[in-house]
Amino acid sequence: MKLQHLVVREILHRKFNFALAVLSVVIAVGSLVAQLLALRAHDARTAQILAADAARSNLRLAELDKQVRQAMAKLGLNIVILPKDQNLADWYAEDYAAKTMPAEYADRLARAGLMSITRLVPMLRQKVLWPETKWTIIVVGVPEKLPETSVGPRPGPGIWPRPVAPGTAILGHELHEALGLKVGQKIKLLGREFTVQACRGEQGTKDDVTVWINLAEAQELFGKKGRINEIHALQCRAGWTELPHIRREITNILPDTQVIERRSKVLALAEARLRLEADSAALIEQHRRSRERLRRERQRLAAVLVPLVLIACGTWVALLTMRNVRDRRVEIGTLRALGYRSRQILALFLARALATGLVGGALGCLAGTAAGWRSWTAMVHGPGSLVANELLNGKLLGLGMALAVALTAAASAVPAALAARQDPAVVLQEE
Repeated sequence: MKLQHLVVREILHRKFNFALAVLSVVIAVGSLVAQLLALRAHDARTAQILAADAARSNLRLAELDKQVRQAMAKLGLNIVILPKDQNLADWYAEDYAAKTMPAEYADRLARAGLMSITRLVPMLRQKVLWPETKWTIIVVGVPEKLPETSVGPRPGPGIWPRPVAPGTAILGHELHEALGLKVGQKIKLLGREFTVQACRGEQGTKDDVTVWINLAEAQELFGKKGRINEIHALQCRAGWTELPHIRREITNILPDTQVIERRSKVLALAEARLRLEADSAALIEQHRRSRERLRRERQRLAAVLVPLVLIACGTWVALLTMRNVRDRRVEIGTLRALGYRSRQILALFLARALATGLVGGALGCLAGTAAGWRSWTAMVHGPGSLVANELLNGKLLGLGMALAVALTAAASAVPAALAARQDPAVVLQEE
């Protein structure tokens, strides 16, 4: 009789013993597969959470970027370059610099091509008594054409301060409202006539009492030909947090200047964006660490439970096989008396162990996959195809089958060896 026939008959004759062994393998393999799938589900859910956090952060950052760009178009000034010997306390108090510097500094800085500067506005700012009205106002000279930098947009209608053509003036809100002036009307300023080029809306700042005229004409009025006392610069995003670096760059080009930060809506929005970016990155990192900590806890639990289950199930399979060997002593003695060799008896028990492993492994993979499905559907939100691809993992199922066969083979090795070494004469004589 062939070996496979003996194995099938033995299984059919001792179905309960075989079922208990298969159940042990199902528990062992199912526990391993379920734990591995649960860890994979945890990793997939972690990736989803971090991706969702990043998407929300990107949306909020994009909105702030839009606000920054809009504010840049309207305000846009957050760096001021002053003469090095200008006392800052006086500058803050008087709102203009008493010291001056060459006007060509702006062109020199523009030619340097600094990536942190997108726009330059050279100015001559002076607080004066407007003799025609007896009011104290601020007069700002701005060139007709601003220096062009290598980066950043060209000045447009929304960018301030705008260039001023010779013979024209731009009036702050309080001035044109108090005097009832309109665009195109004439005004006299320090003995010179100007045409109103534009009337600004209310700003709630000193700009409301400011008159902007052409830089060359301002230099003539104040007797400071070829001189300016301020250069306003607009930064690109790279400079928002690099003021010390920008200072070094500018002072290397213009050694006798100083660079200060001017608080503005642009800078406030830029700082808010950077804070949001940093906070979002910190939140994502916190979520990632939290998920990693939870994964390590799951992994430690699995590292304890799964080996215990494997040892218990392997021991149970060994005991069942040992009992089977003891119950079949007469059959073994008879087979030996009929001419079956020790290696054939050994092969008989190992073949039964192989059948137990294959059946138990297949059922264990199914049971573990079913448990893993529950983990995936509970934790991972996504297309069913993604879940199916992760669950029907060939390597994982192959690992489960290999473990089942190895477990039953190892548990049955010693009992099978004892069965193969039995002396048929002794066994039959005892029976």
